[in-house]
Order: sequence, then C-alpha cells, then structure tokens
Amino acid sequence: MLGFIKSIICGNDCEESGNIPGKQNNKVQIATCALLIEVANSDNEFRPEERLKIIDIMKNTFGLEEKIIEELIELSHQEIKESVSLYEFTEIINSNFSEEEKFEIIKNIWRLVLVDNELDAHEDHIIKKIGGNLHIYNQEIIEAKLLVKEEIKKRK
Repeated sequence: MLGFIKSIICGNDCEESGNIPGKQNNKVQIATCALLIEVANSDNEFRPEERLKIIDIMKNTFGLEEKIIEELIELSHQEIKESVSLYEFTEIINSNFSEEEKFEIIKNIWRLVLVDNELDAHEDHIIKKIGGNLHIYNQEIIEAKLLVKEEIKKRK
C-alpha cells in the first residue's frame, strides 16, 4: 500500500501508477498530513497524543481508515525530509481547497497544537507561517484558535 500512496505523489517518476481515480484528492491528503506532522514536529517532539490527534483529524476530514492514515503518516515523514519548504504542501491545498476548507485546516492545526494544552513558540510560529502560505489573515488565525479553545473548554 505504501508503494501505491508513493506512486500517487510521485506519478510516473516513481513507479507505474496508471490512471488512479481521485489522484488529486490523494495529493491533498498527503499535503494535509505533512502539514500536521510539520506542526507536531515543530517543538522537536512528536508525542503519541499528537499522532492520535493527526489520525483523528485525517479520519474526520477525509473519511480515511486508520491503516491508510498510518501509511500516509509514514509517507509524509519521507516527503517532509525531501521537501524544501512548507510551500510545497500549502500550494497543493491552495489549489484544491476553498477559503472555508483552509480555515478548517487552521482550526485542525490548533486542535493538534492544543492537544497537550501548551503552546510552544515554535508551534505558534509555524501556524502563522502556514496561515500566511494559505492566504489566511492573522485575525482569522486568532479566531480559529479562540474557536478551538472554546471547543476544548466545552468538552471538559
């Protein structure tokens, strides 16, 4: 399965992928997962609760099975190592998501960051950087953060 997912992102440069239905959607899934992993790694710790939150976000956003998400996480780690910047991932999202969907990604990033109830300066910086790349104003980033904090508060 990892070979199938890798063929989606690489196209003919990796393996013979044929005509795969939903190929563009899979690139969006990989880009989204990679951004979430970048955020989780921004404080130099990828905690188990962050991994679980990424799985939860990917399930809710794309309706994927956990096994596929685990493989996406593995592939995303590889893609991150080979990438030059976040722009590679945010450009895919910009090309495929509406403003509302991009705002939901920012909310999901806040859900991930706040899973441990702490906000590291590196996490805050990367959220602003991703938001900027997604053409989301700082005011909207703050609004997303406040909405997520309210969600968390209601669950307690």
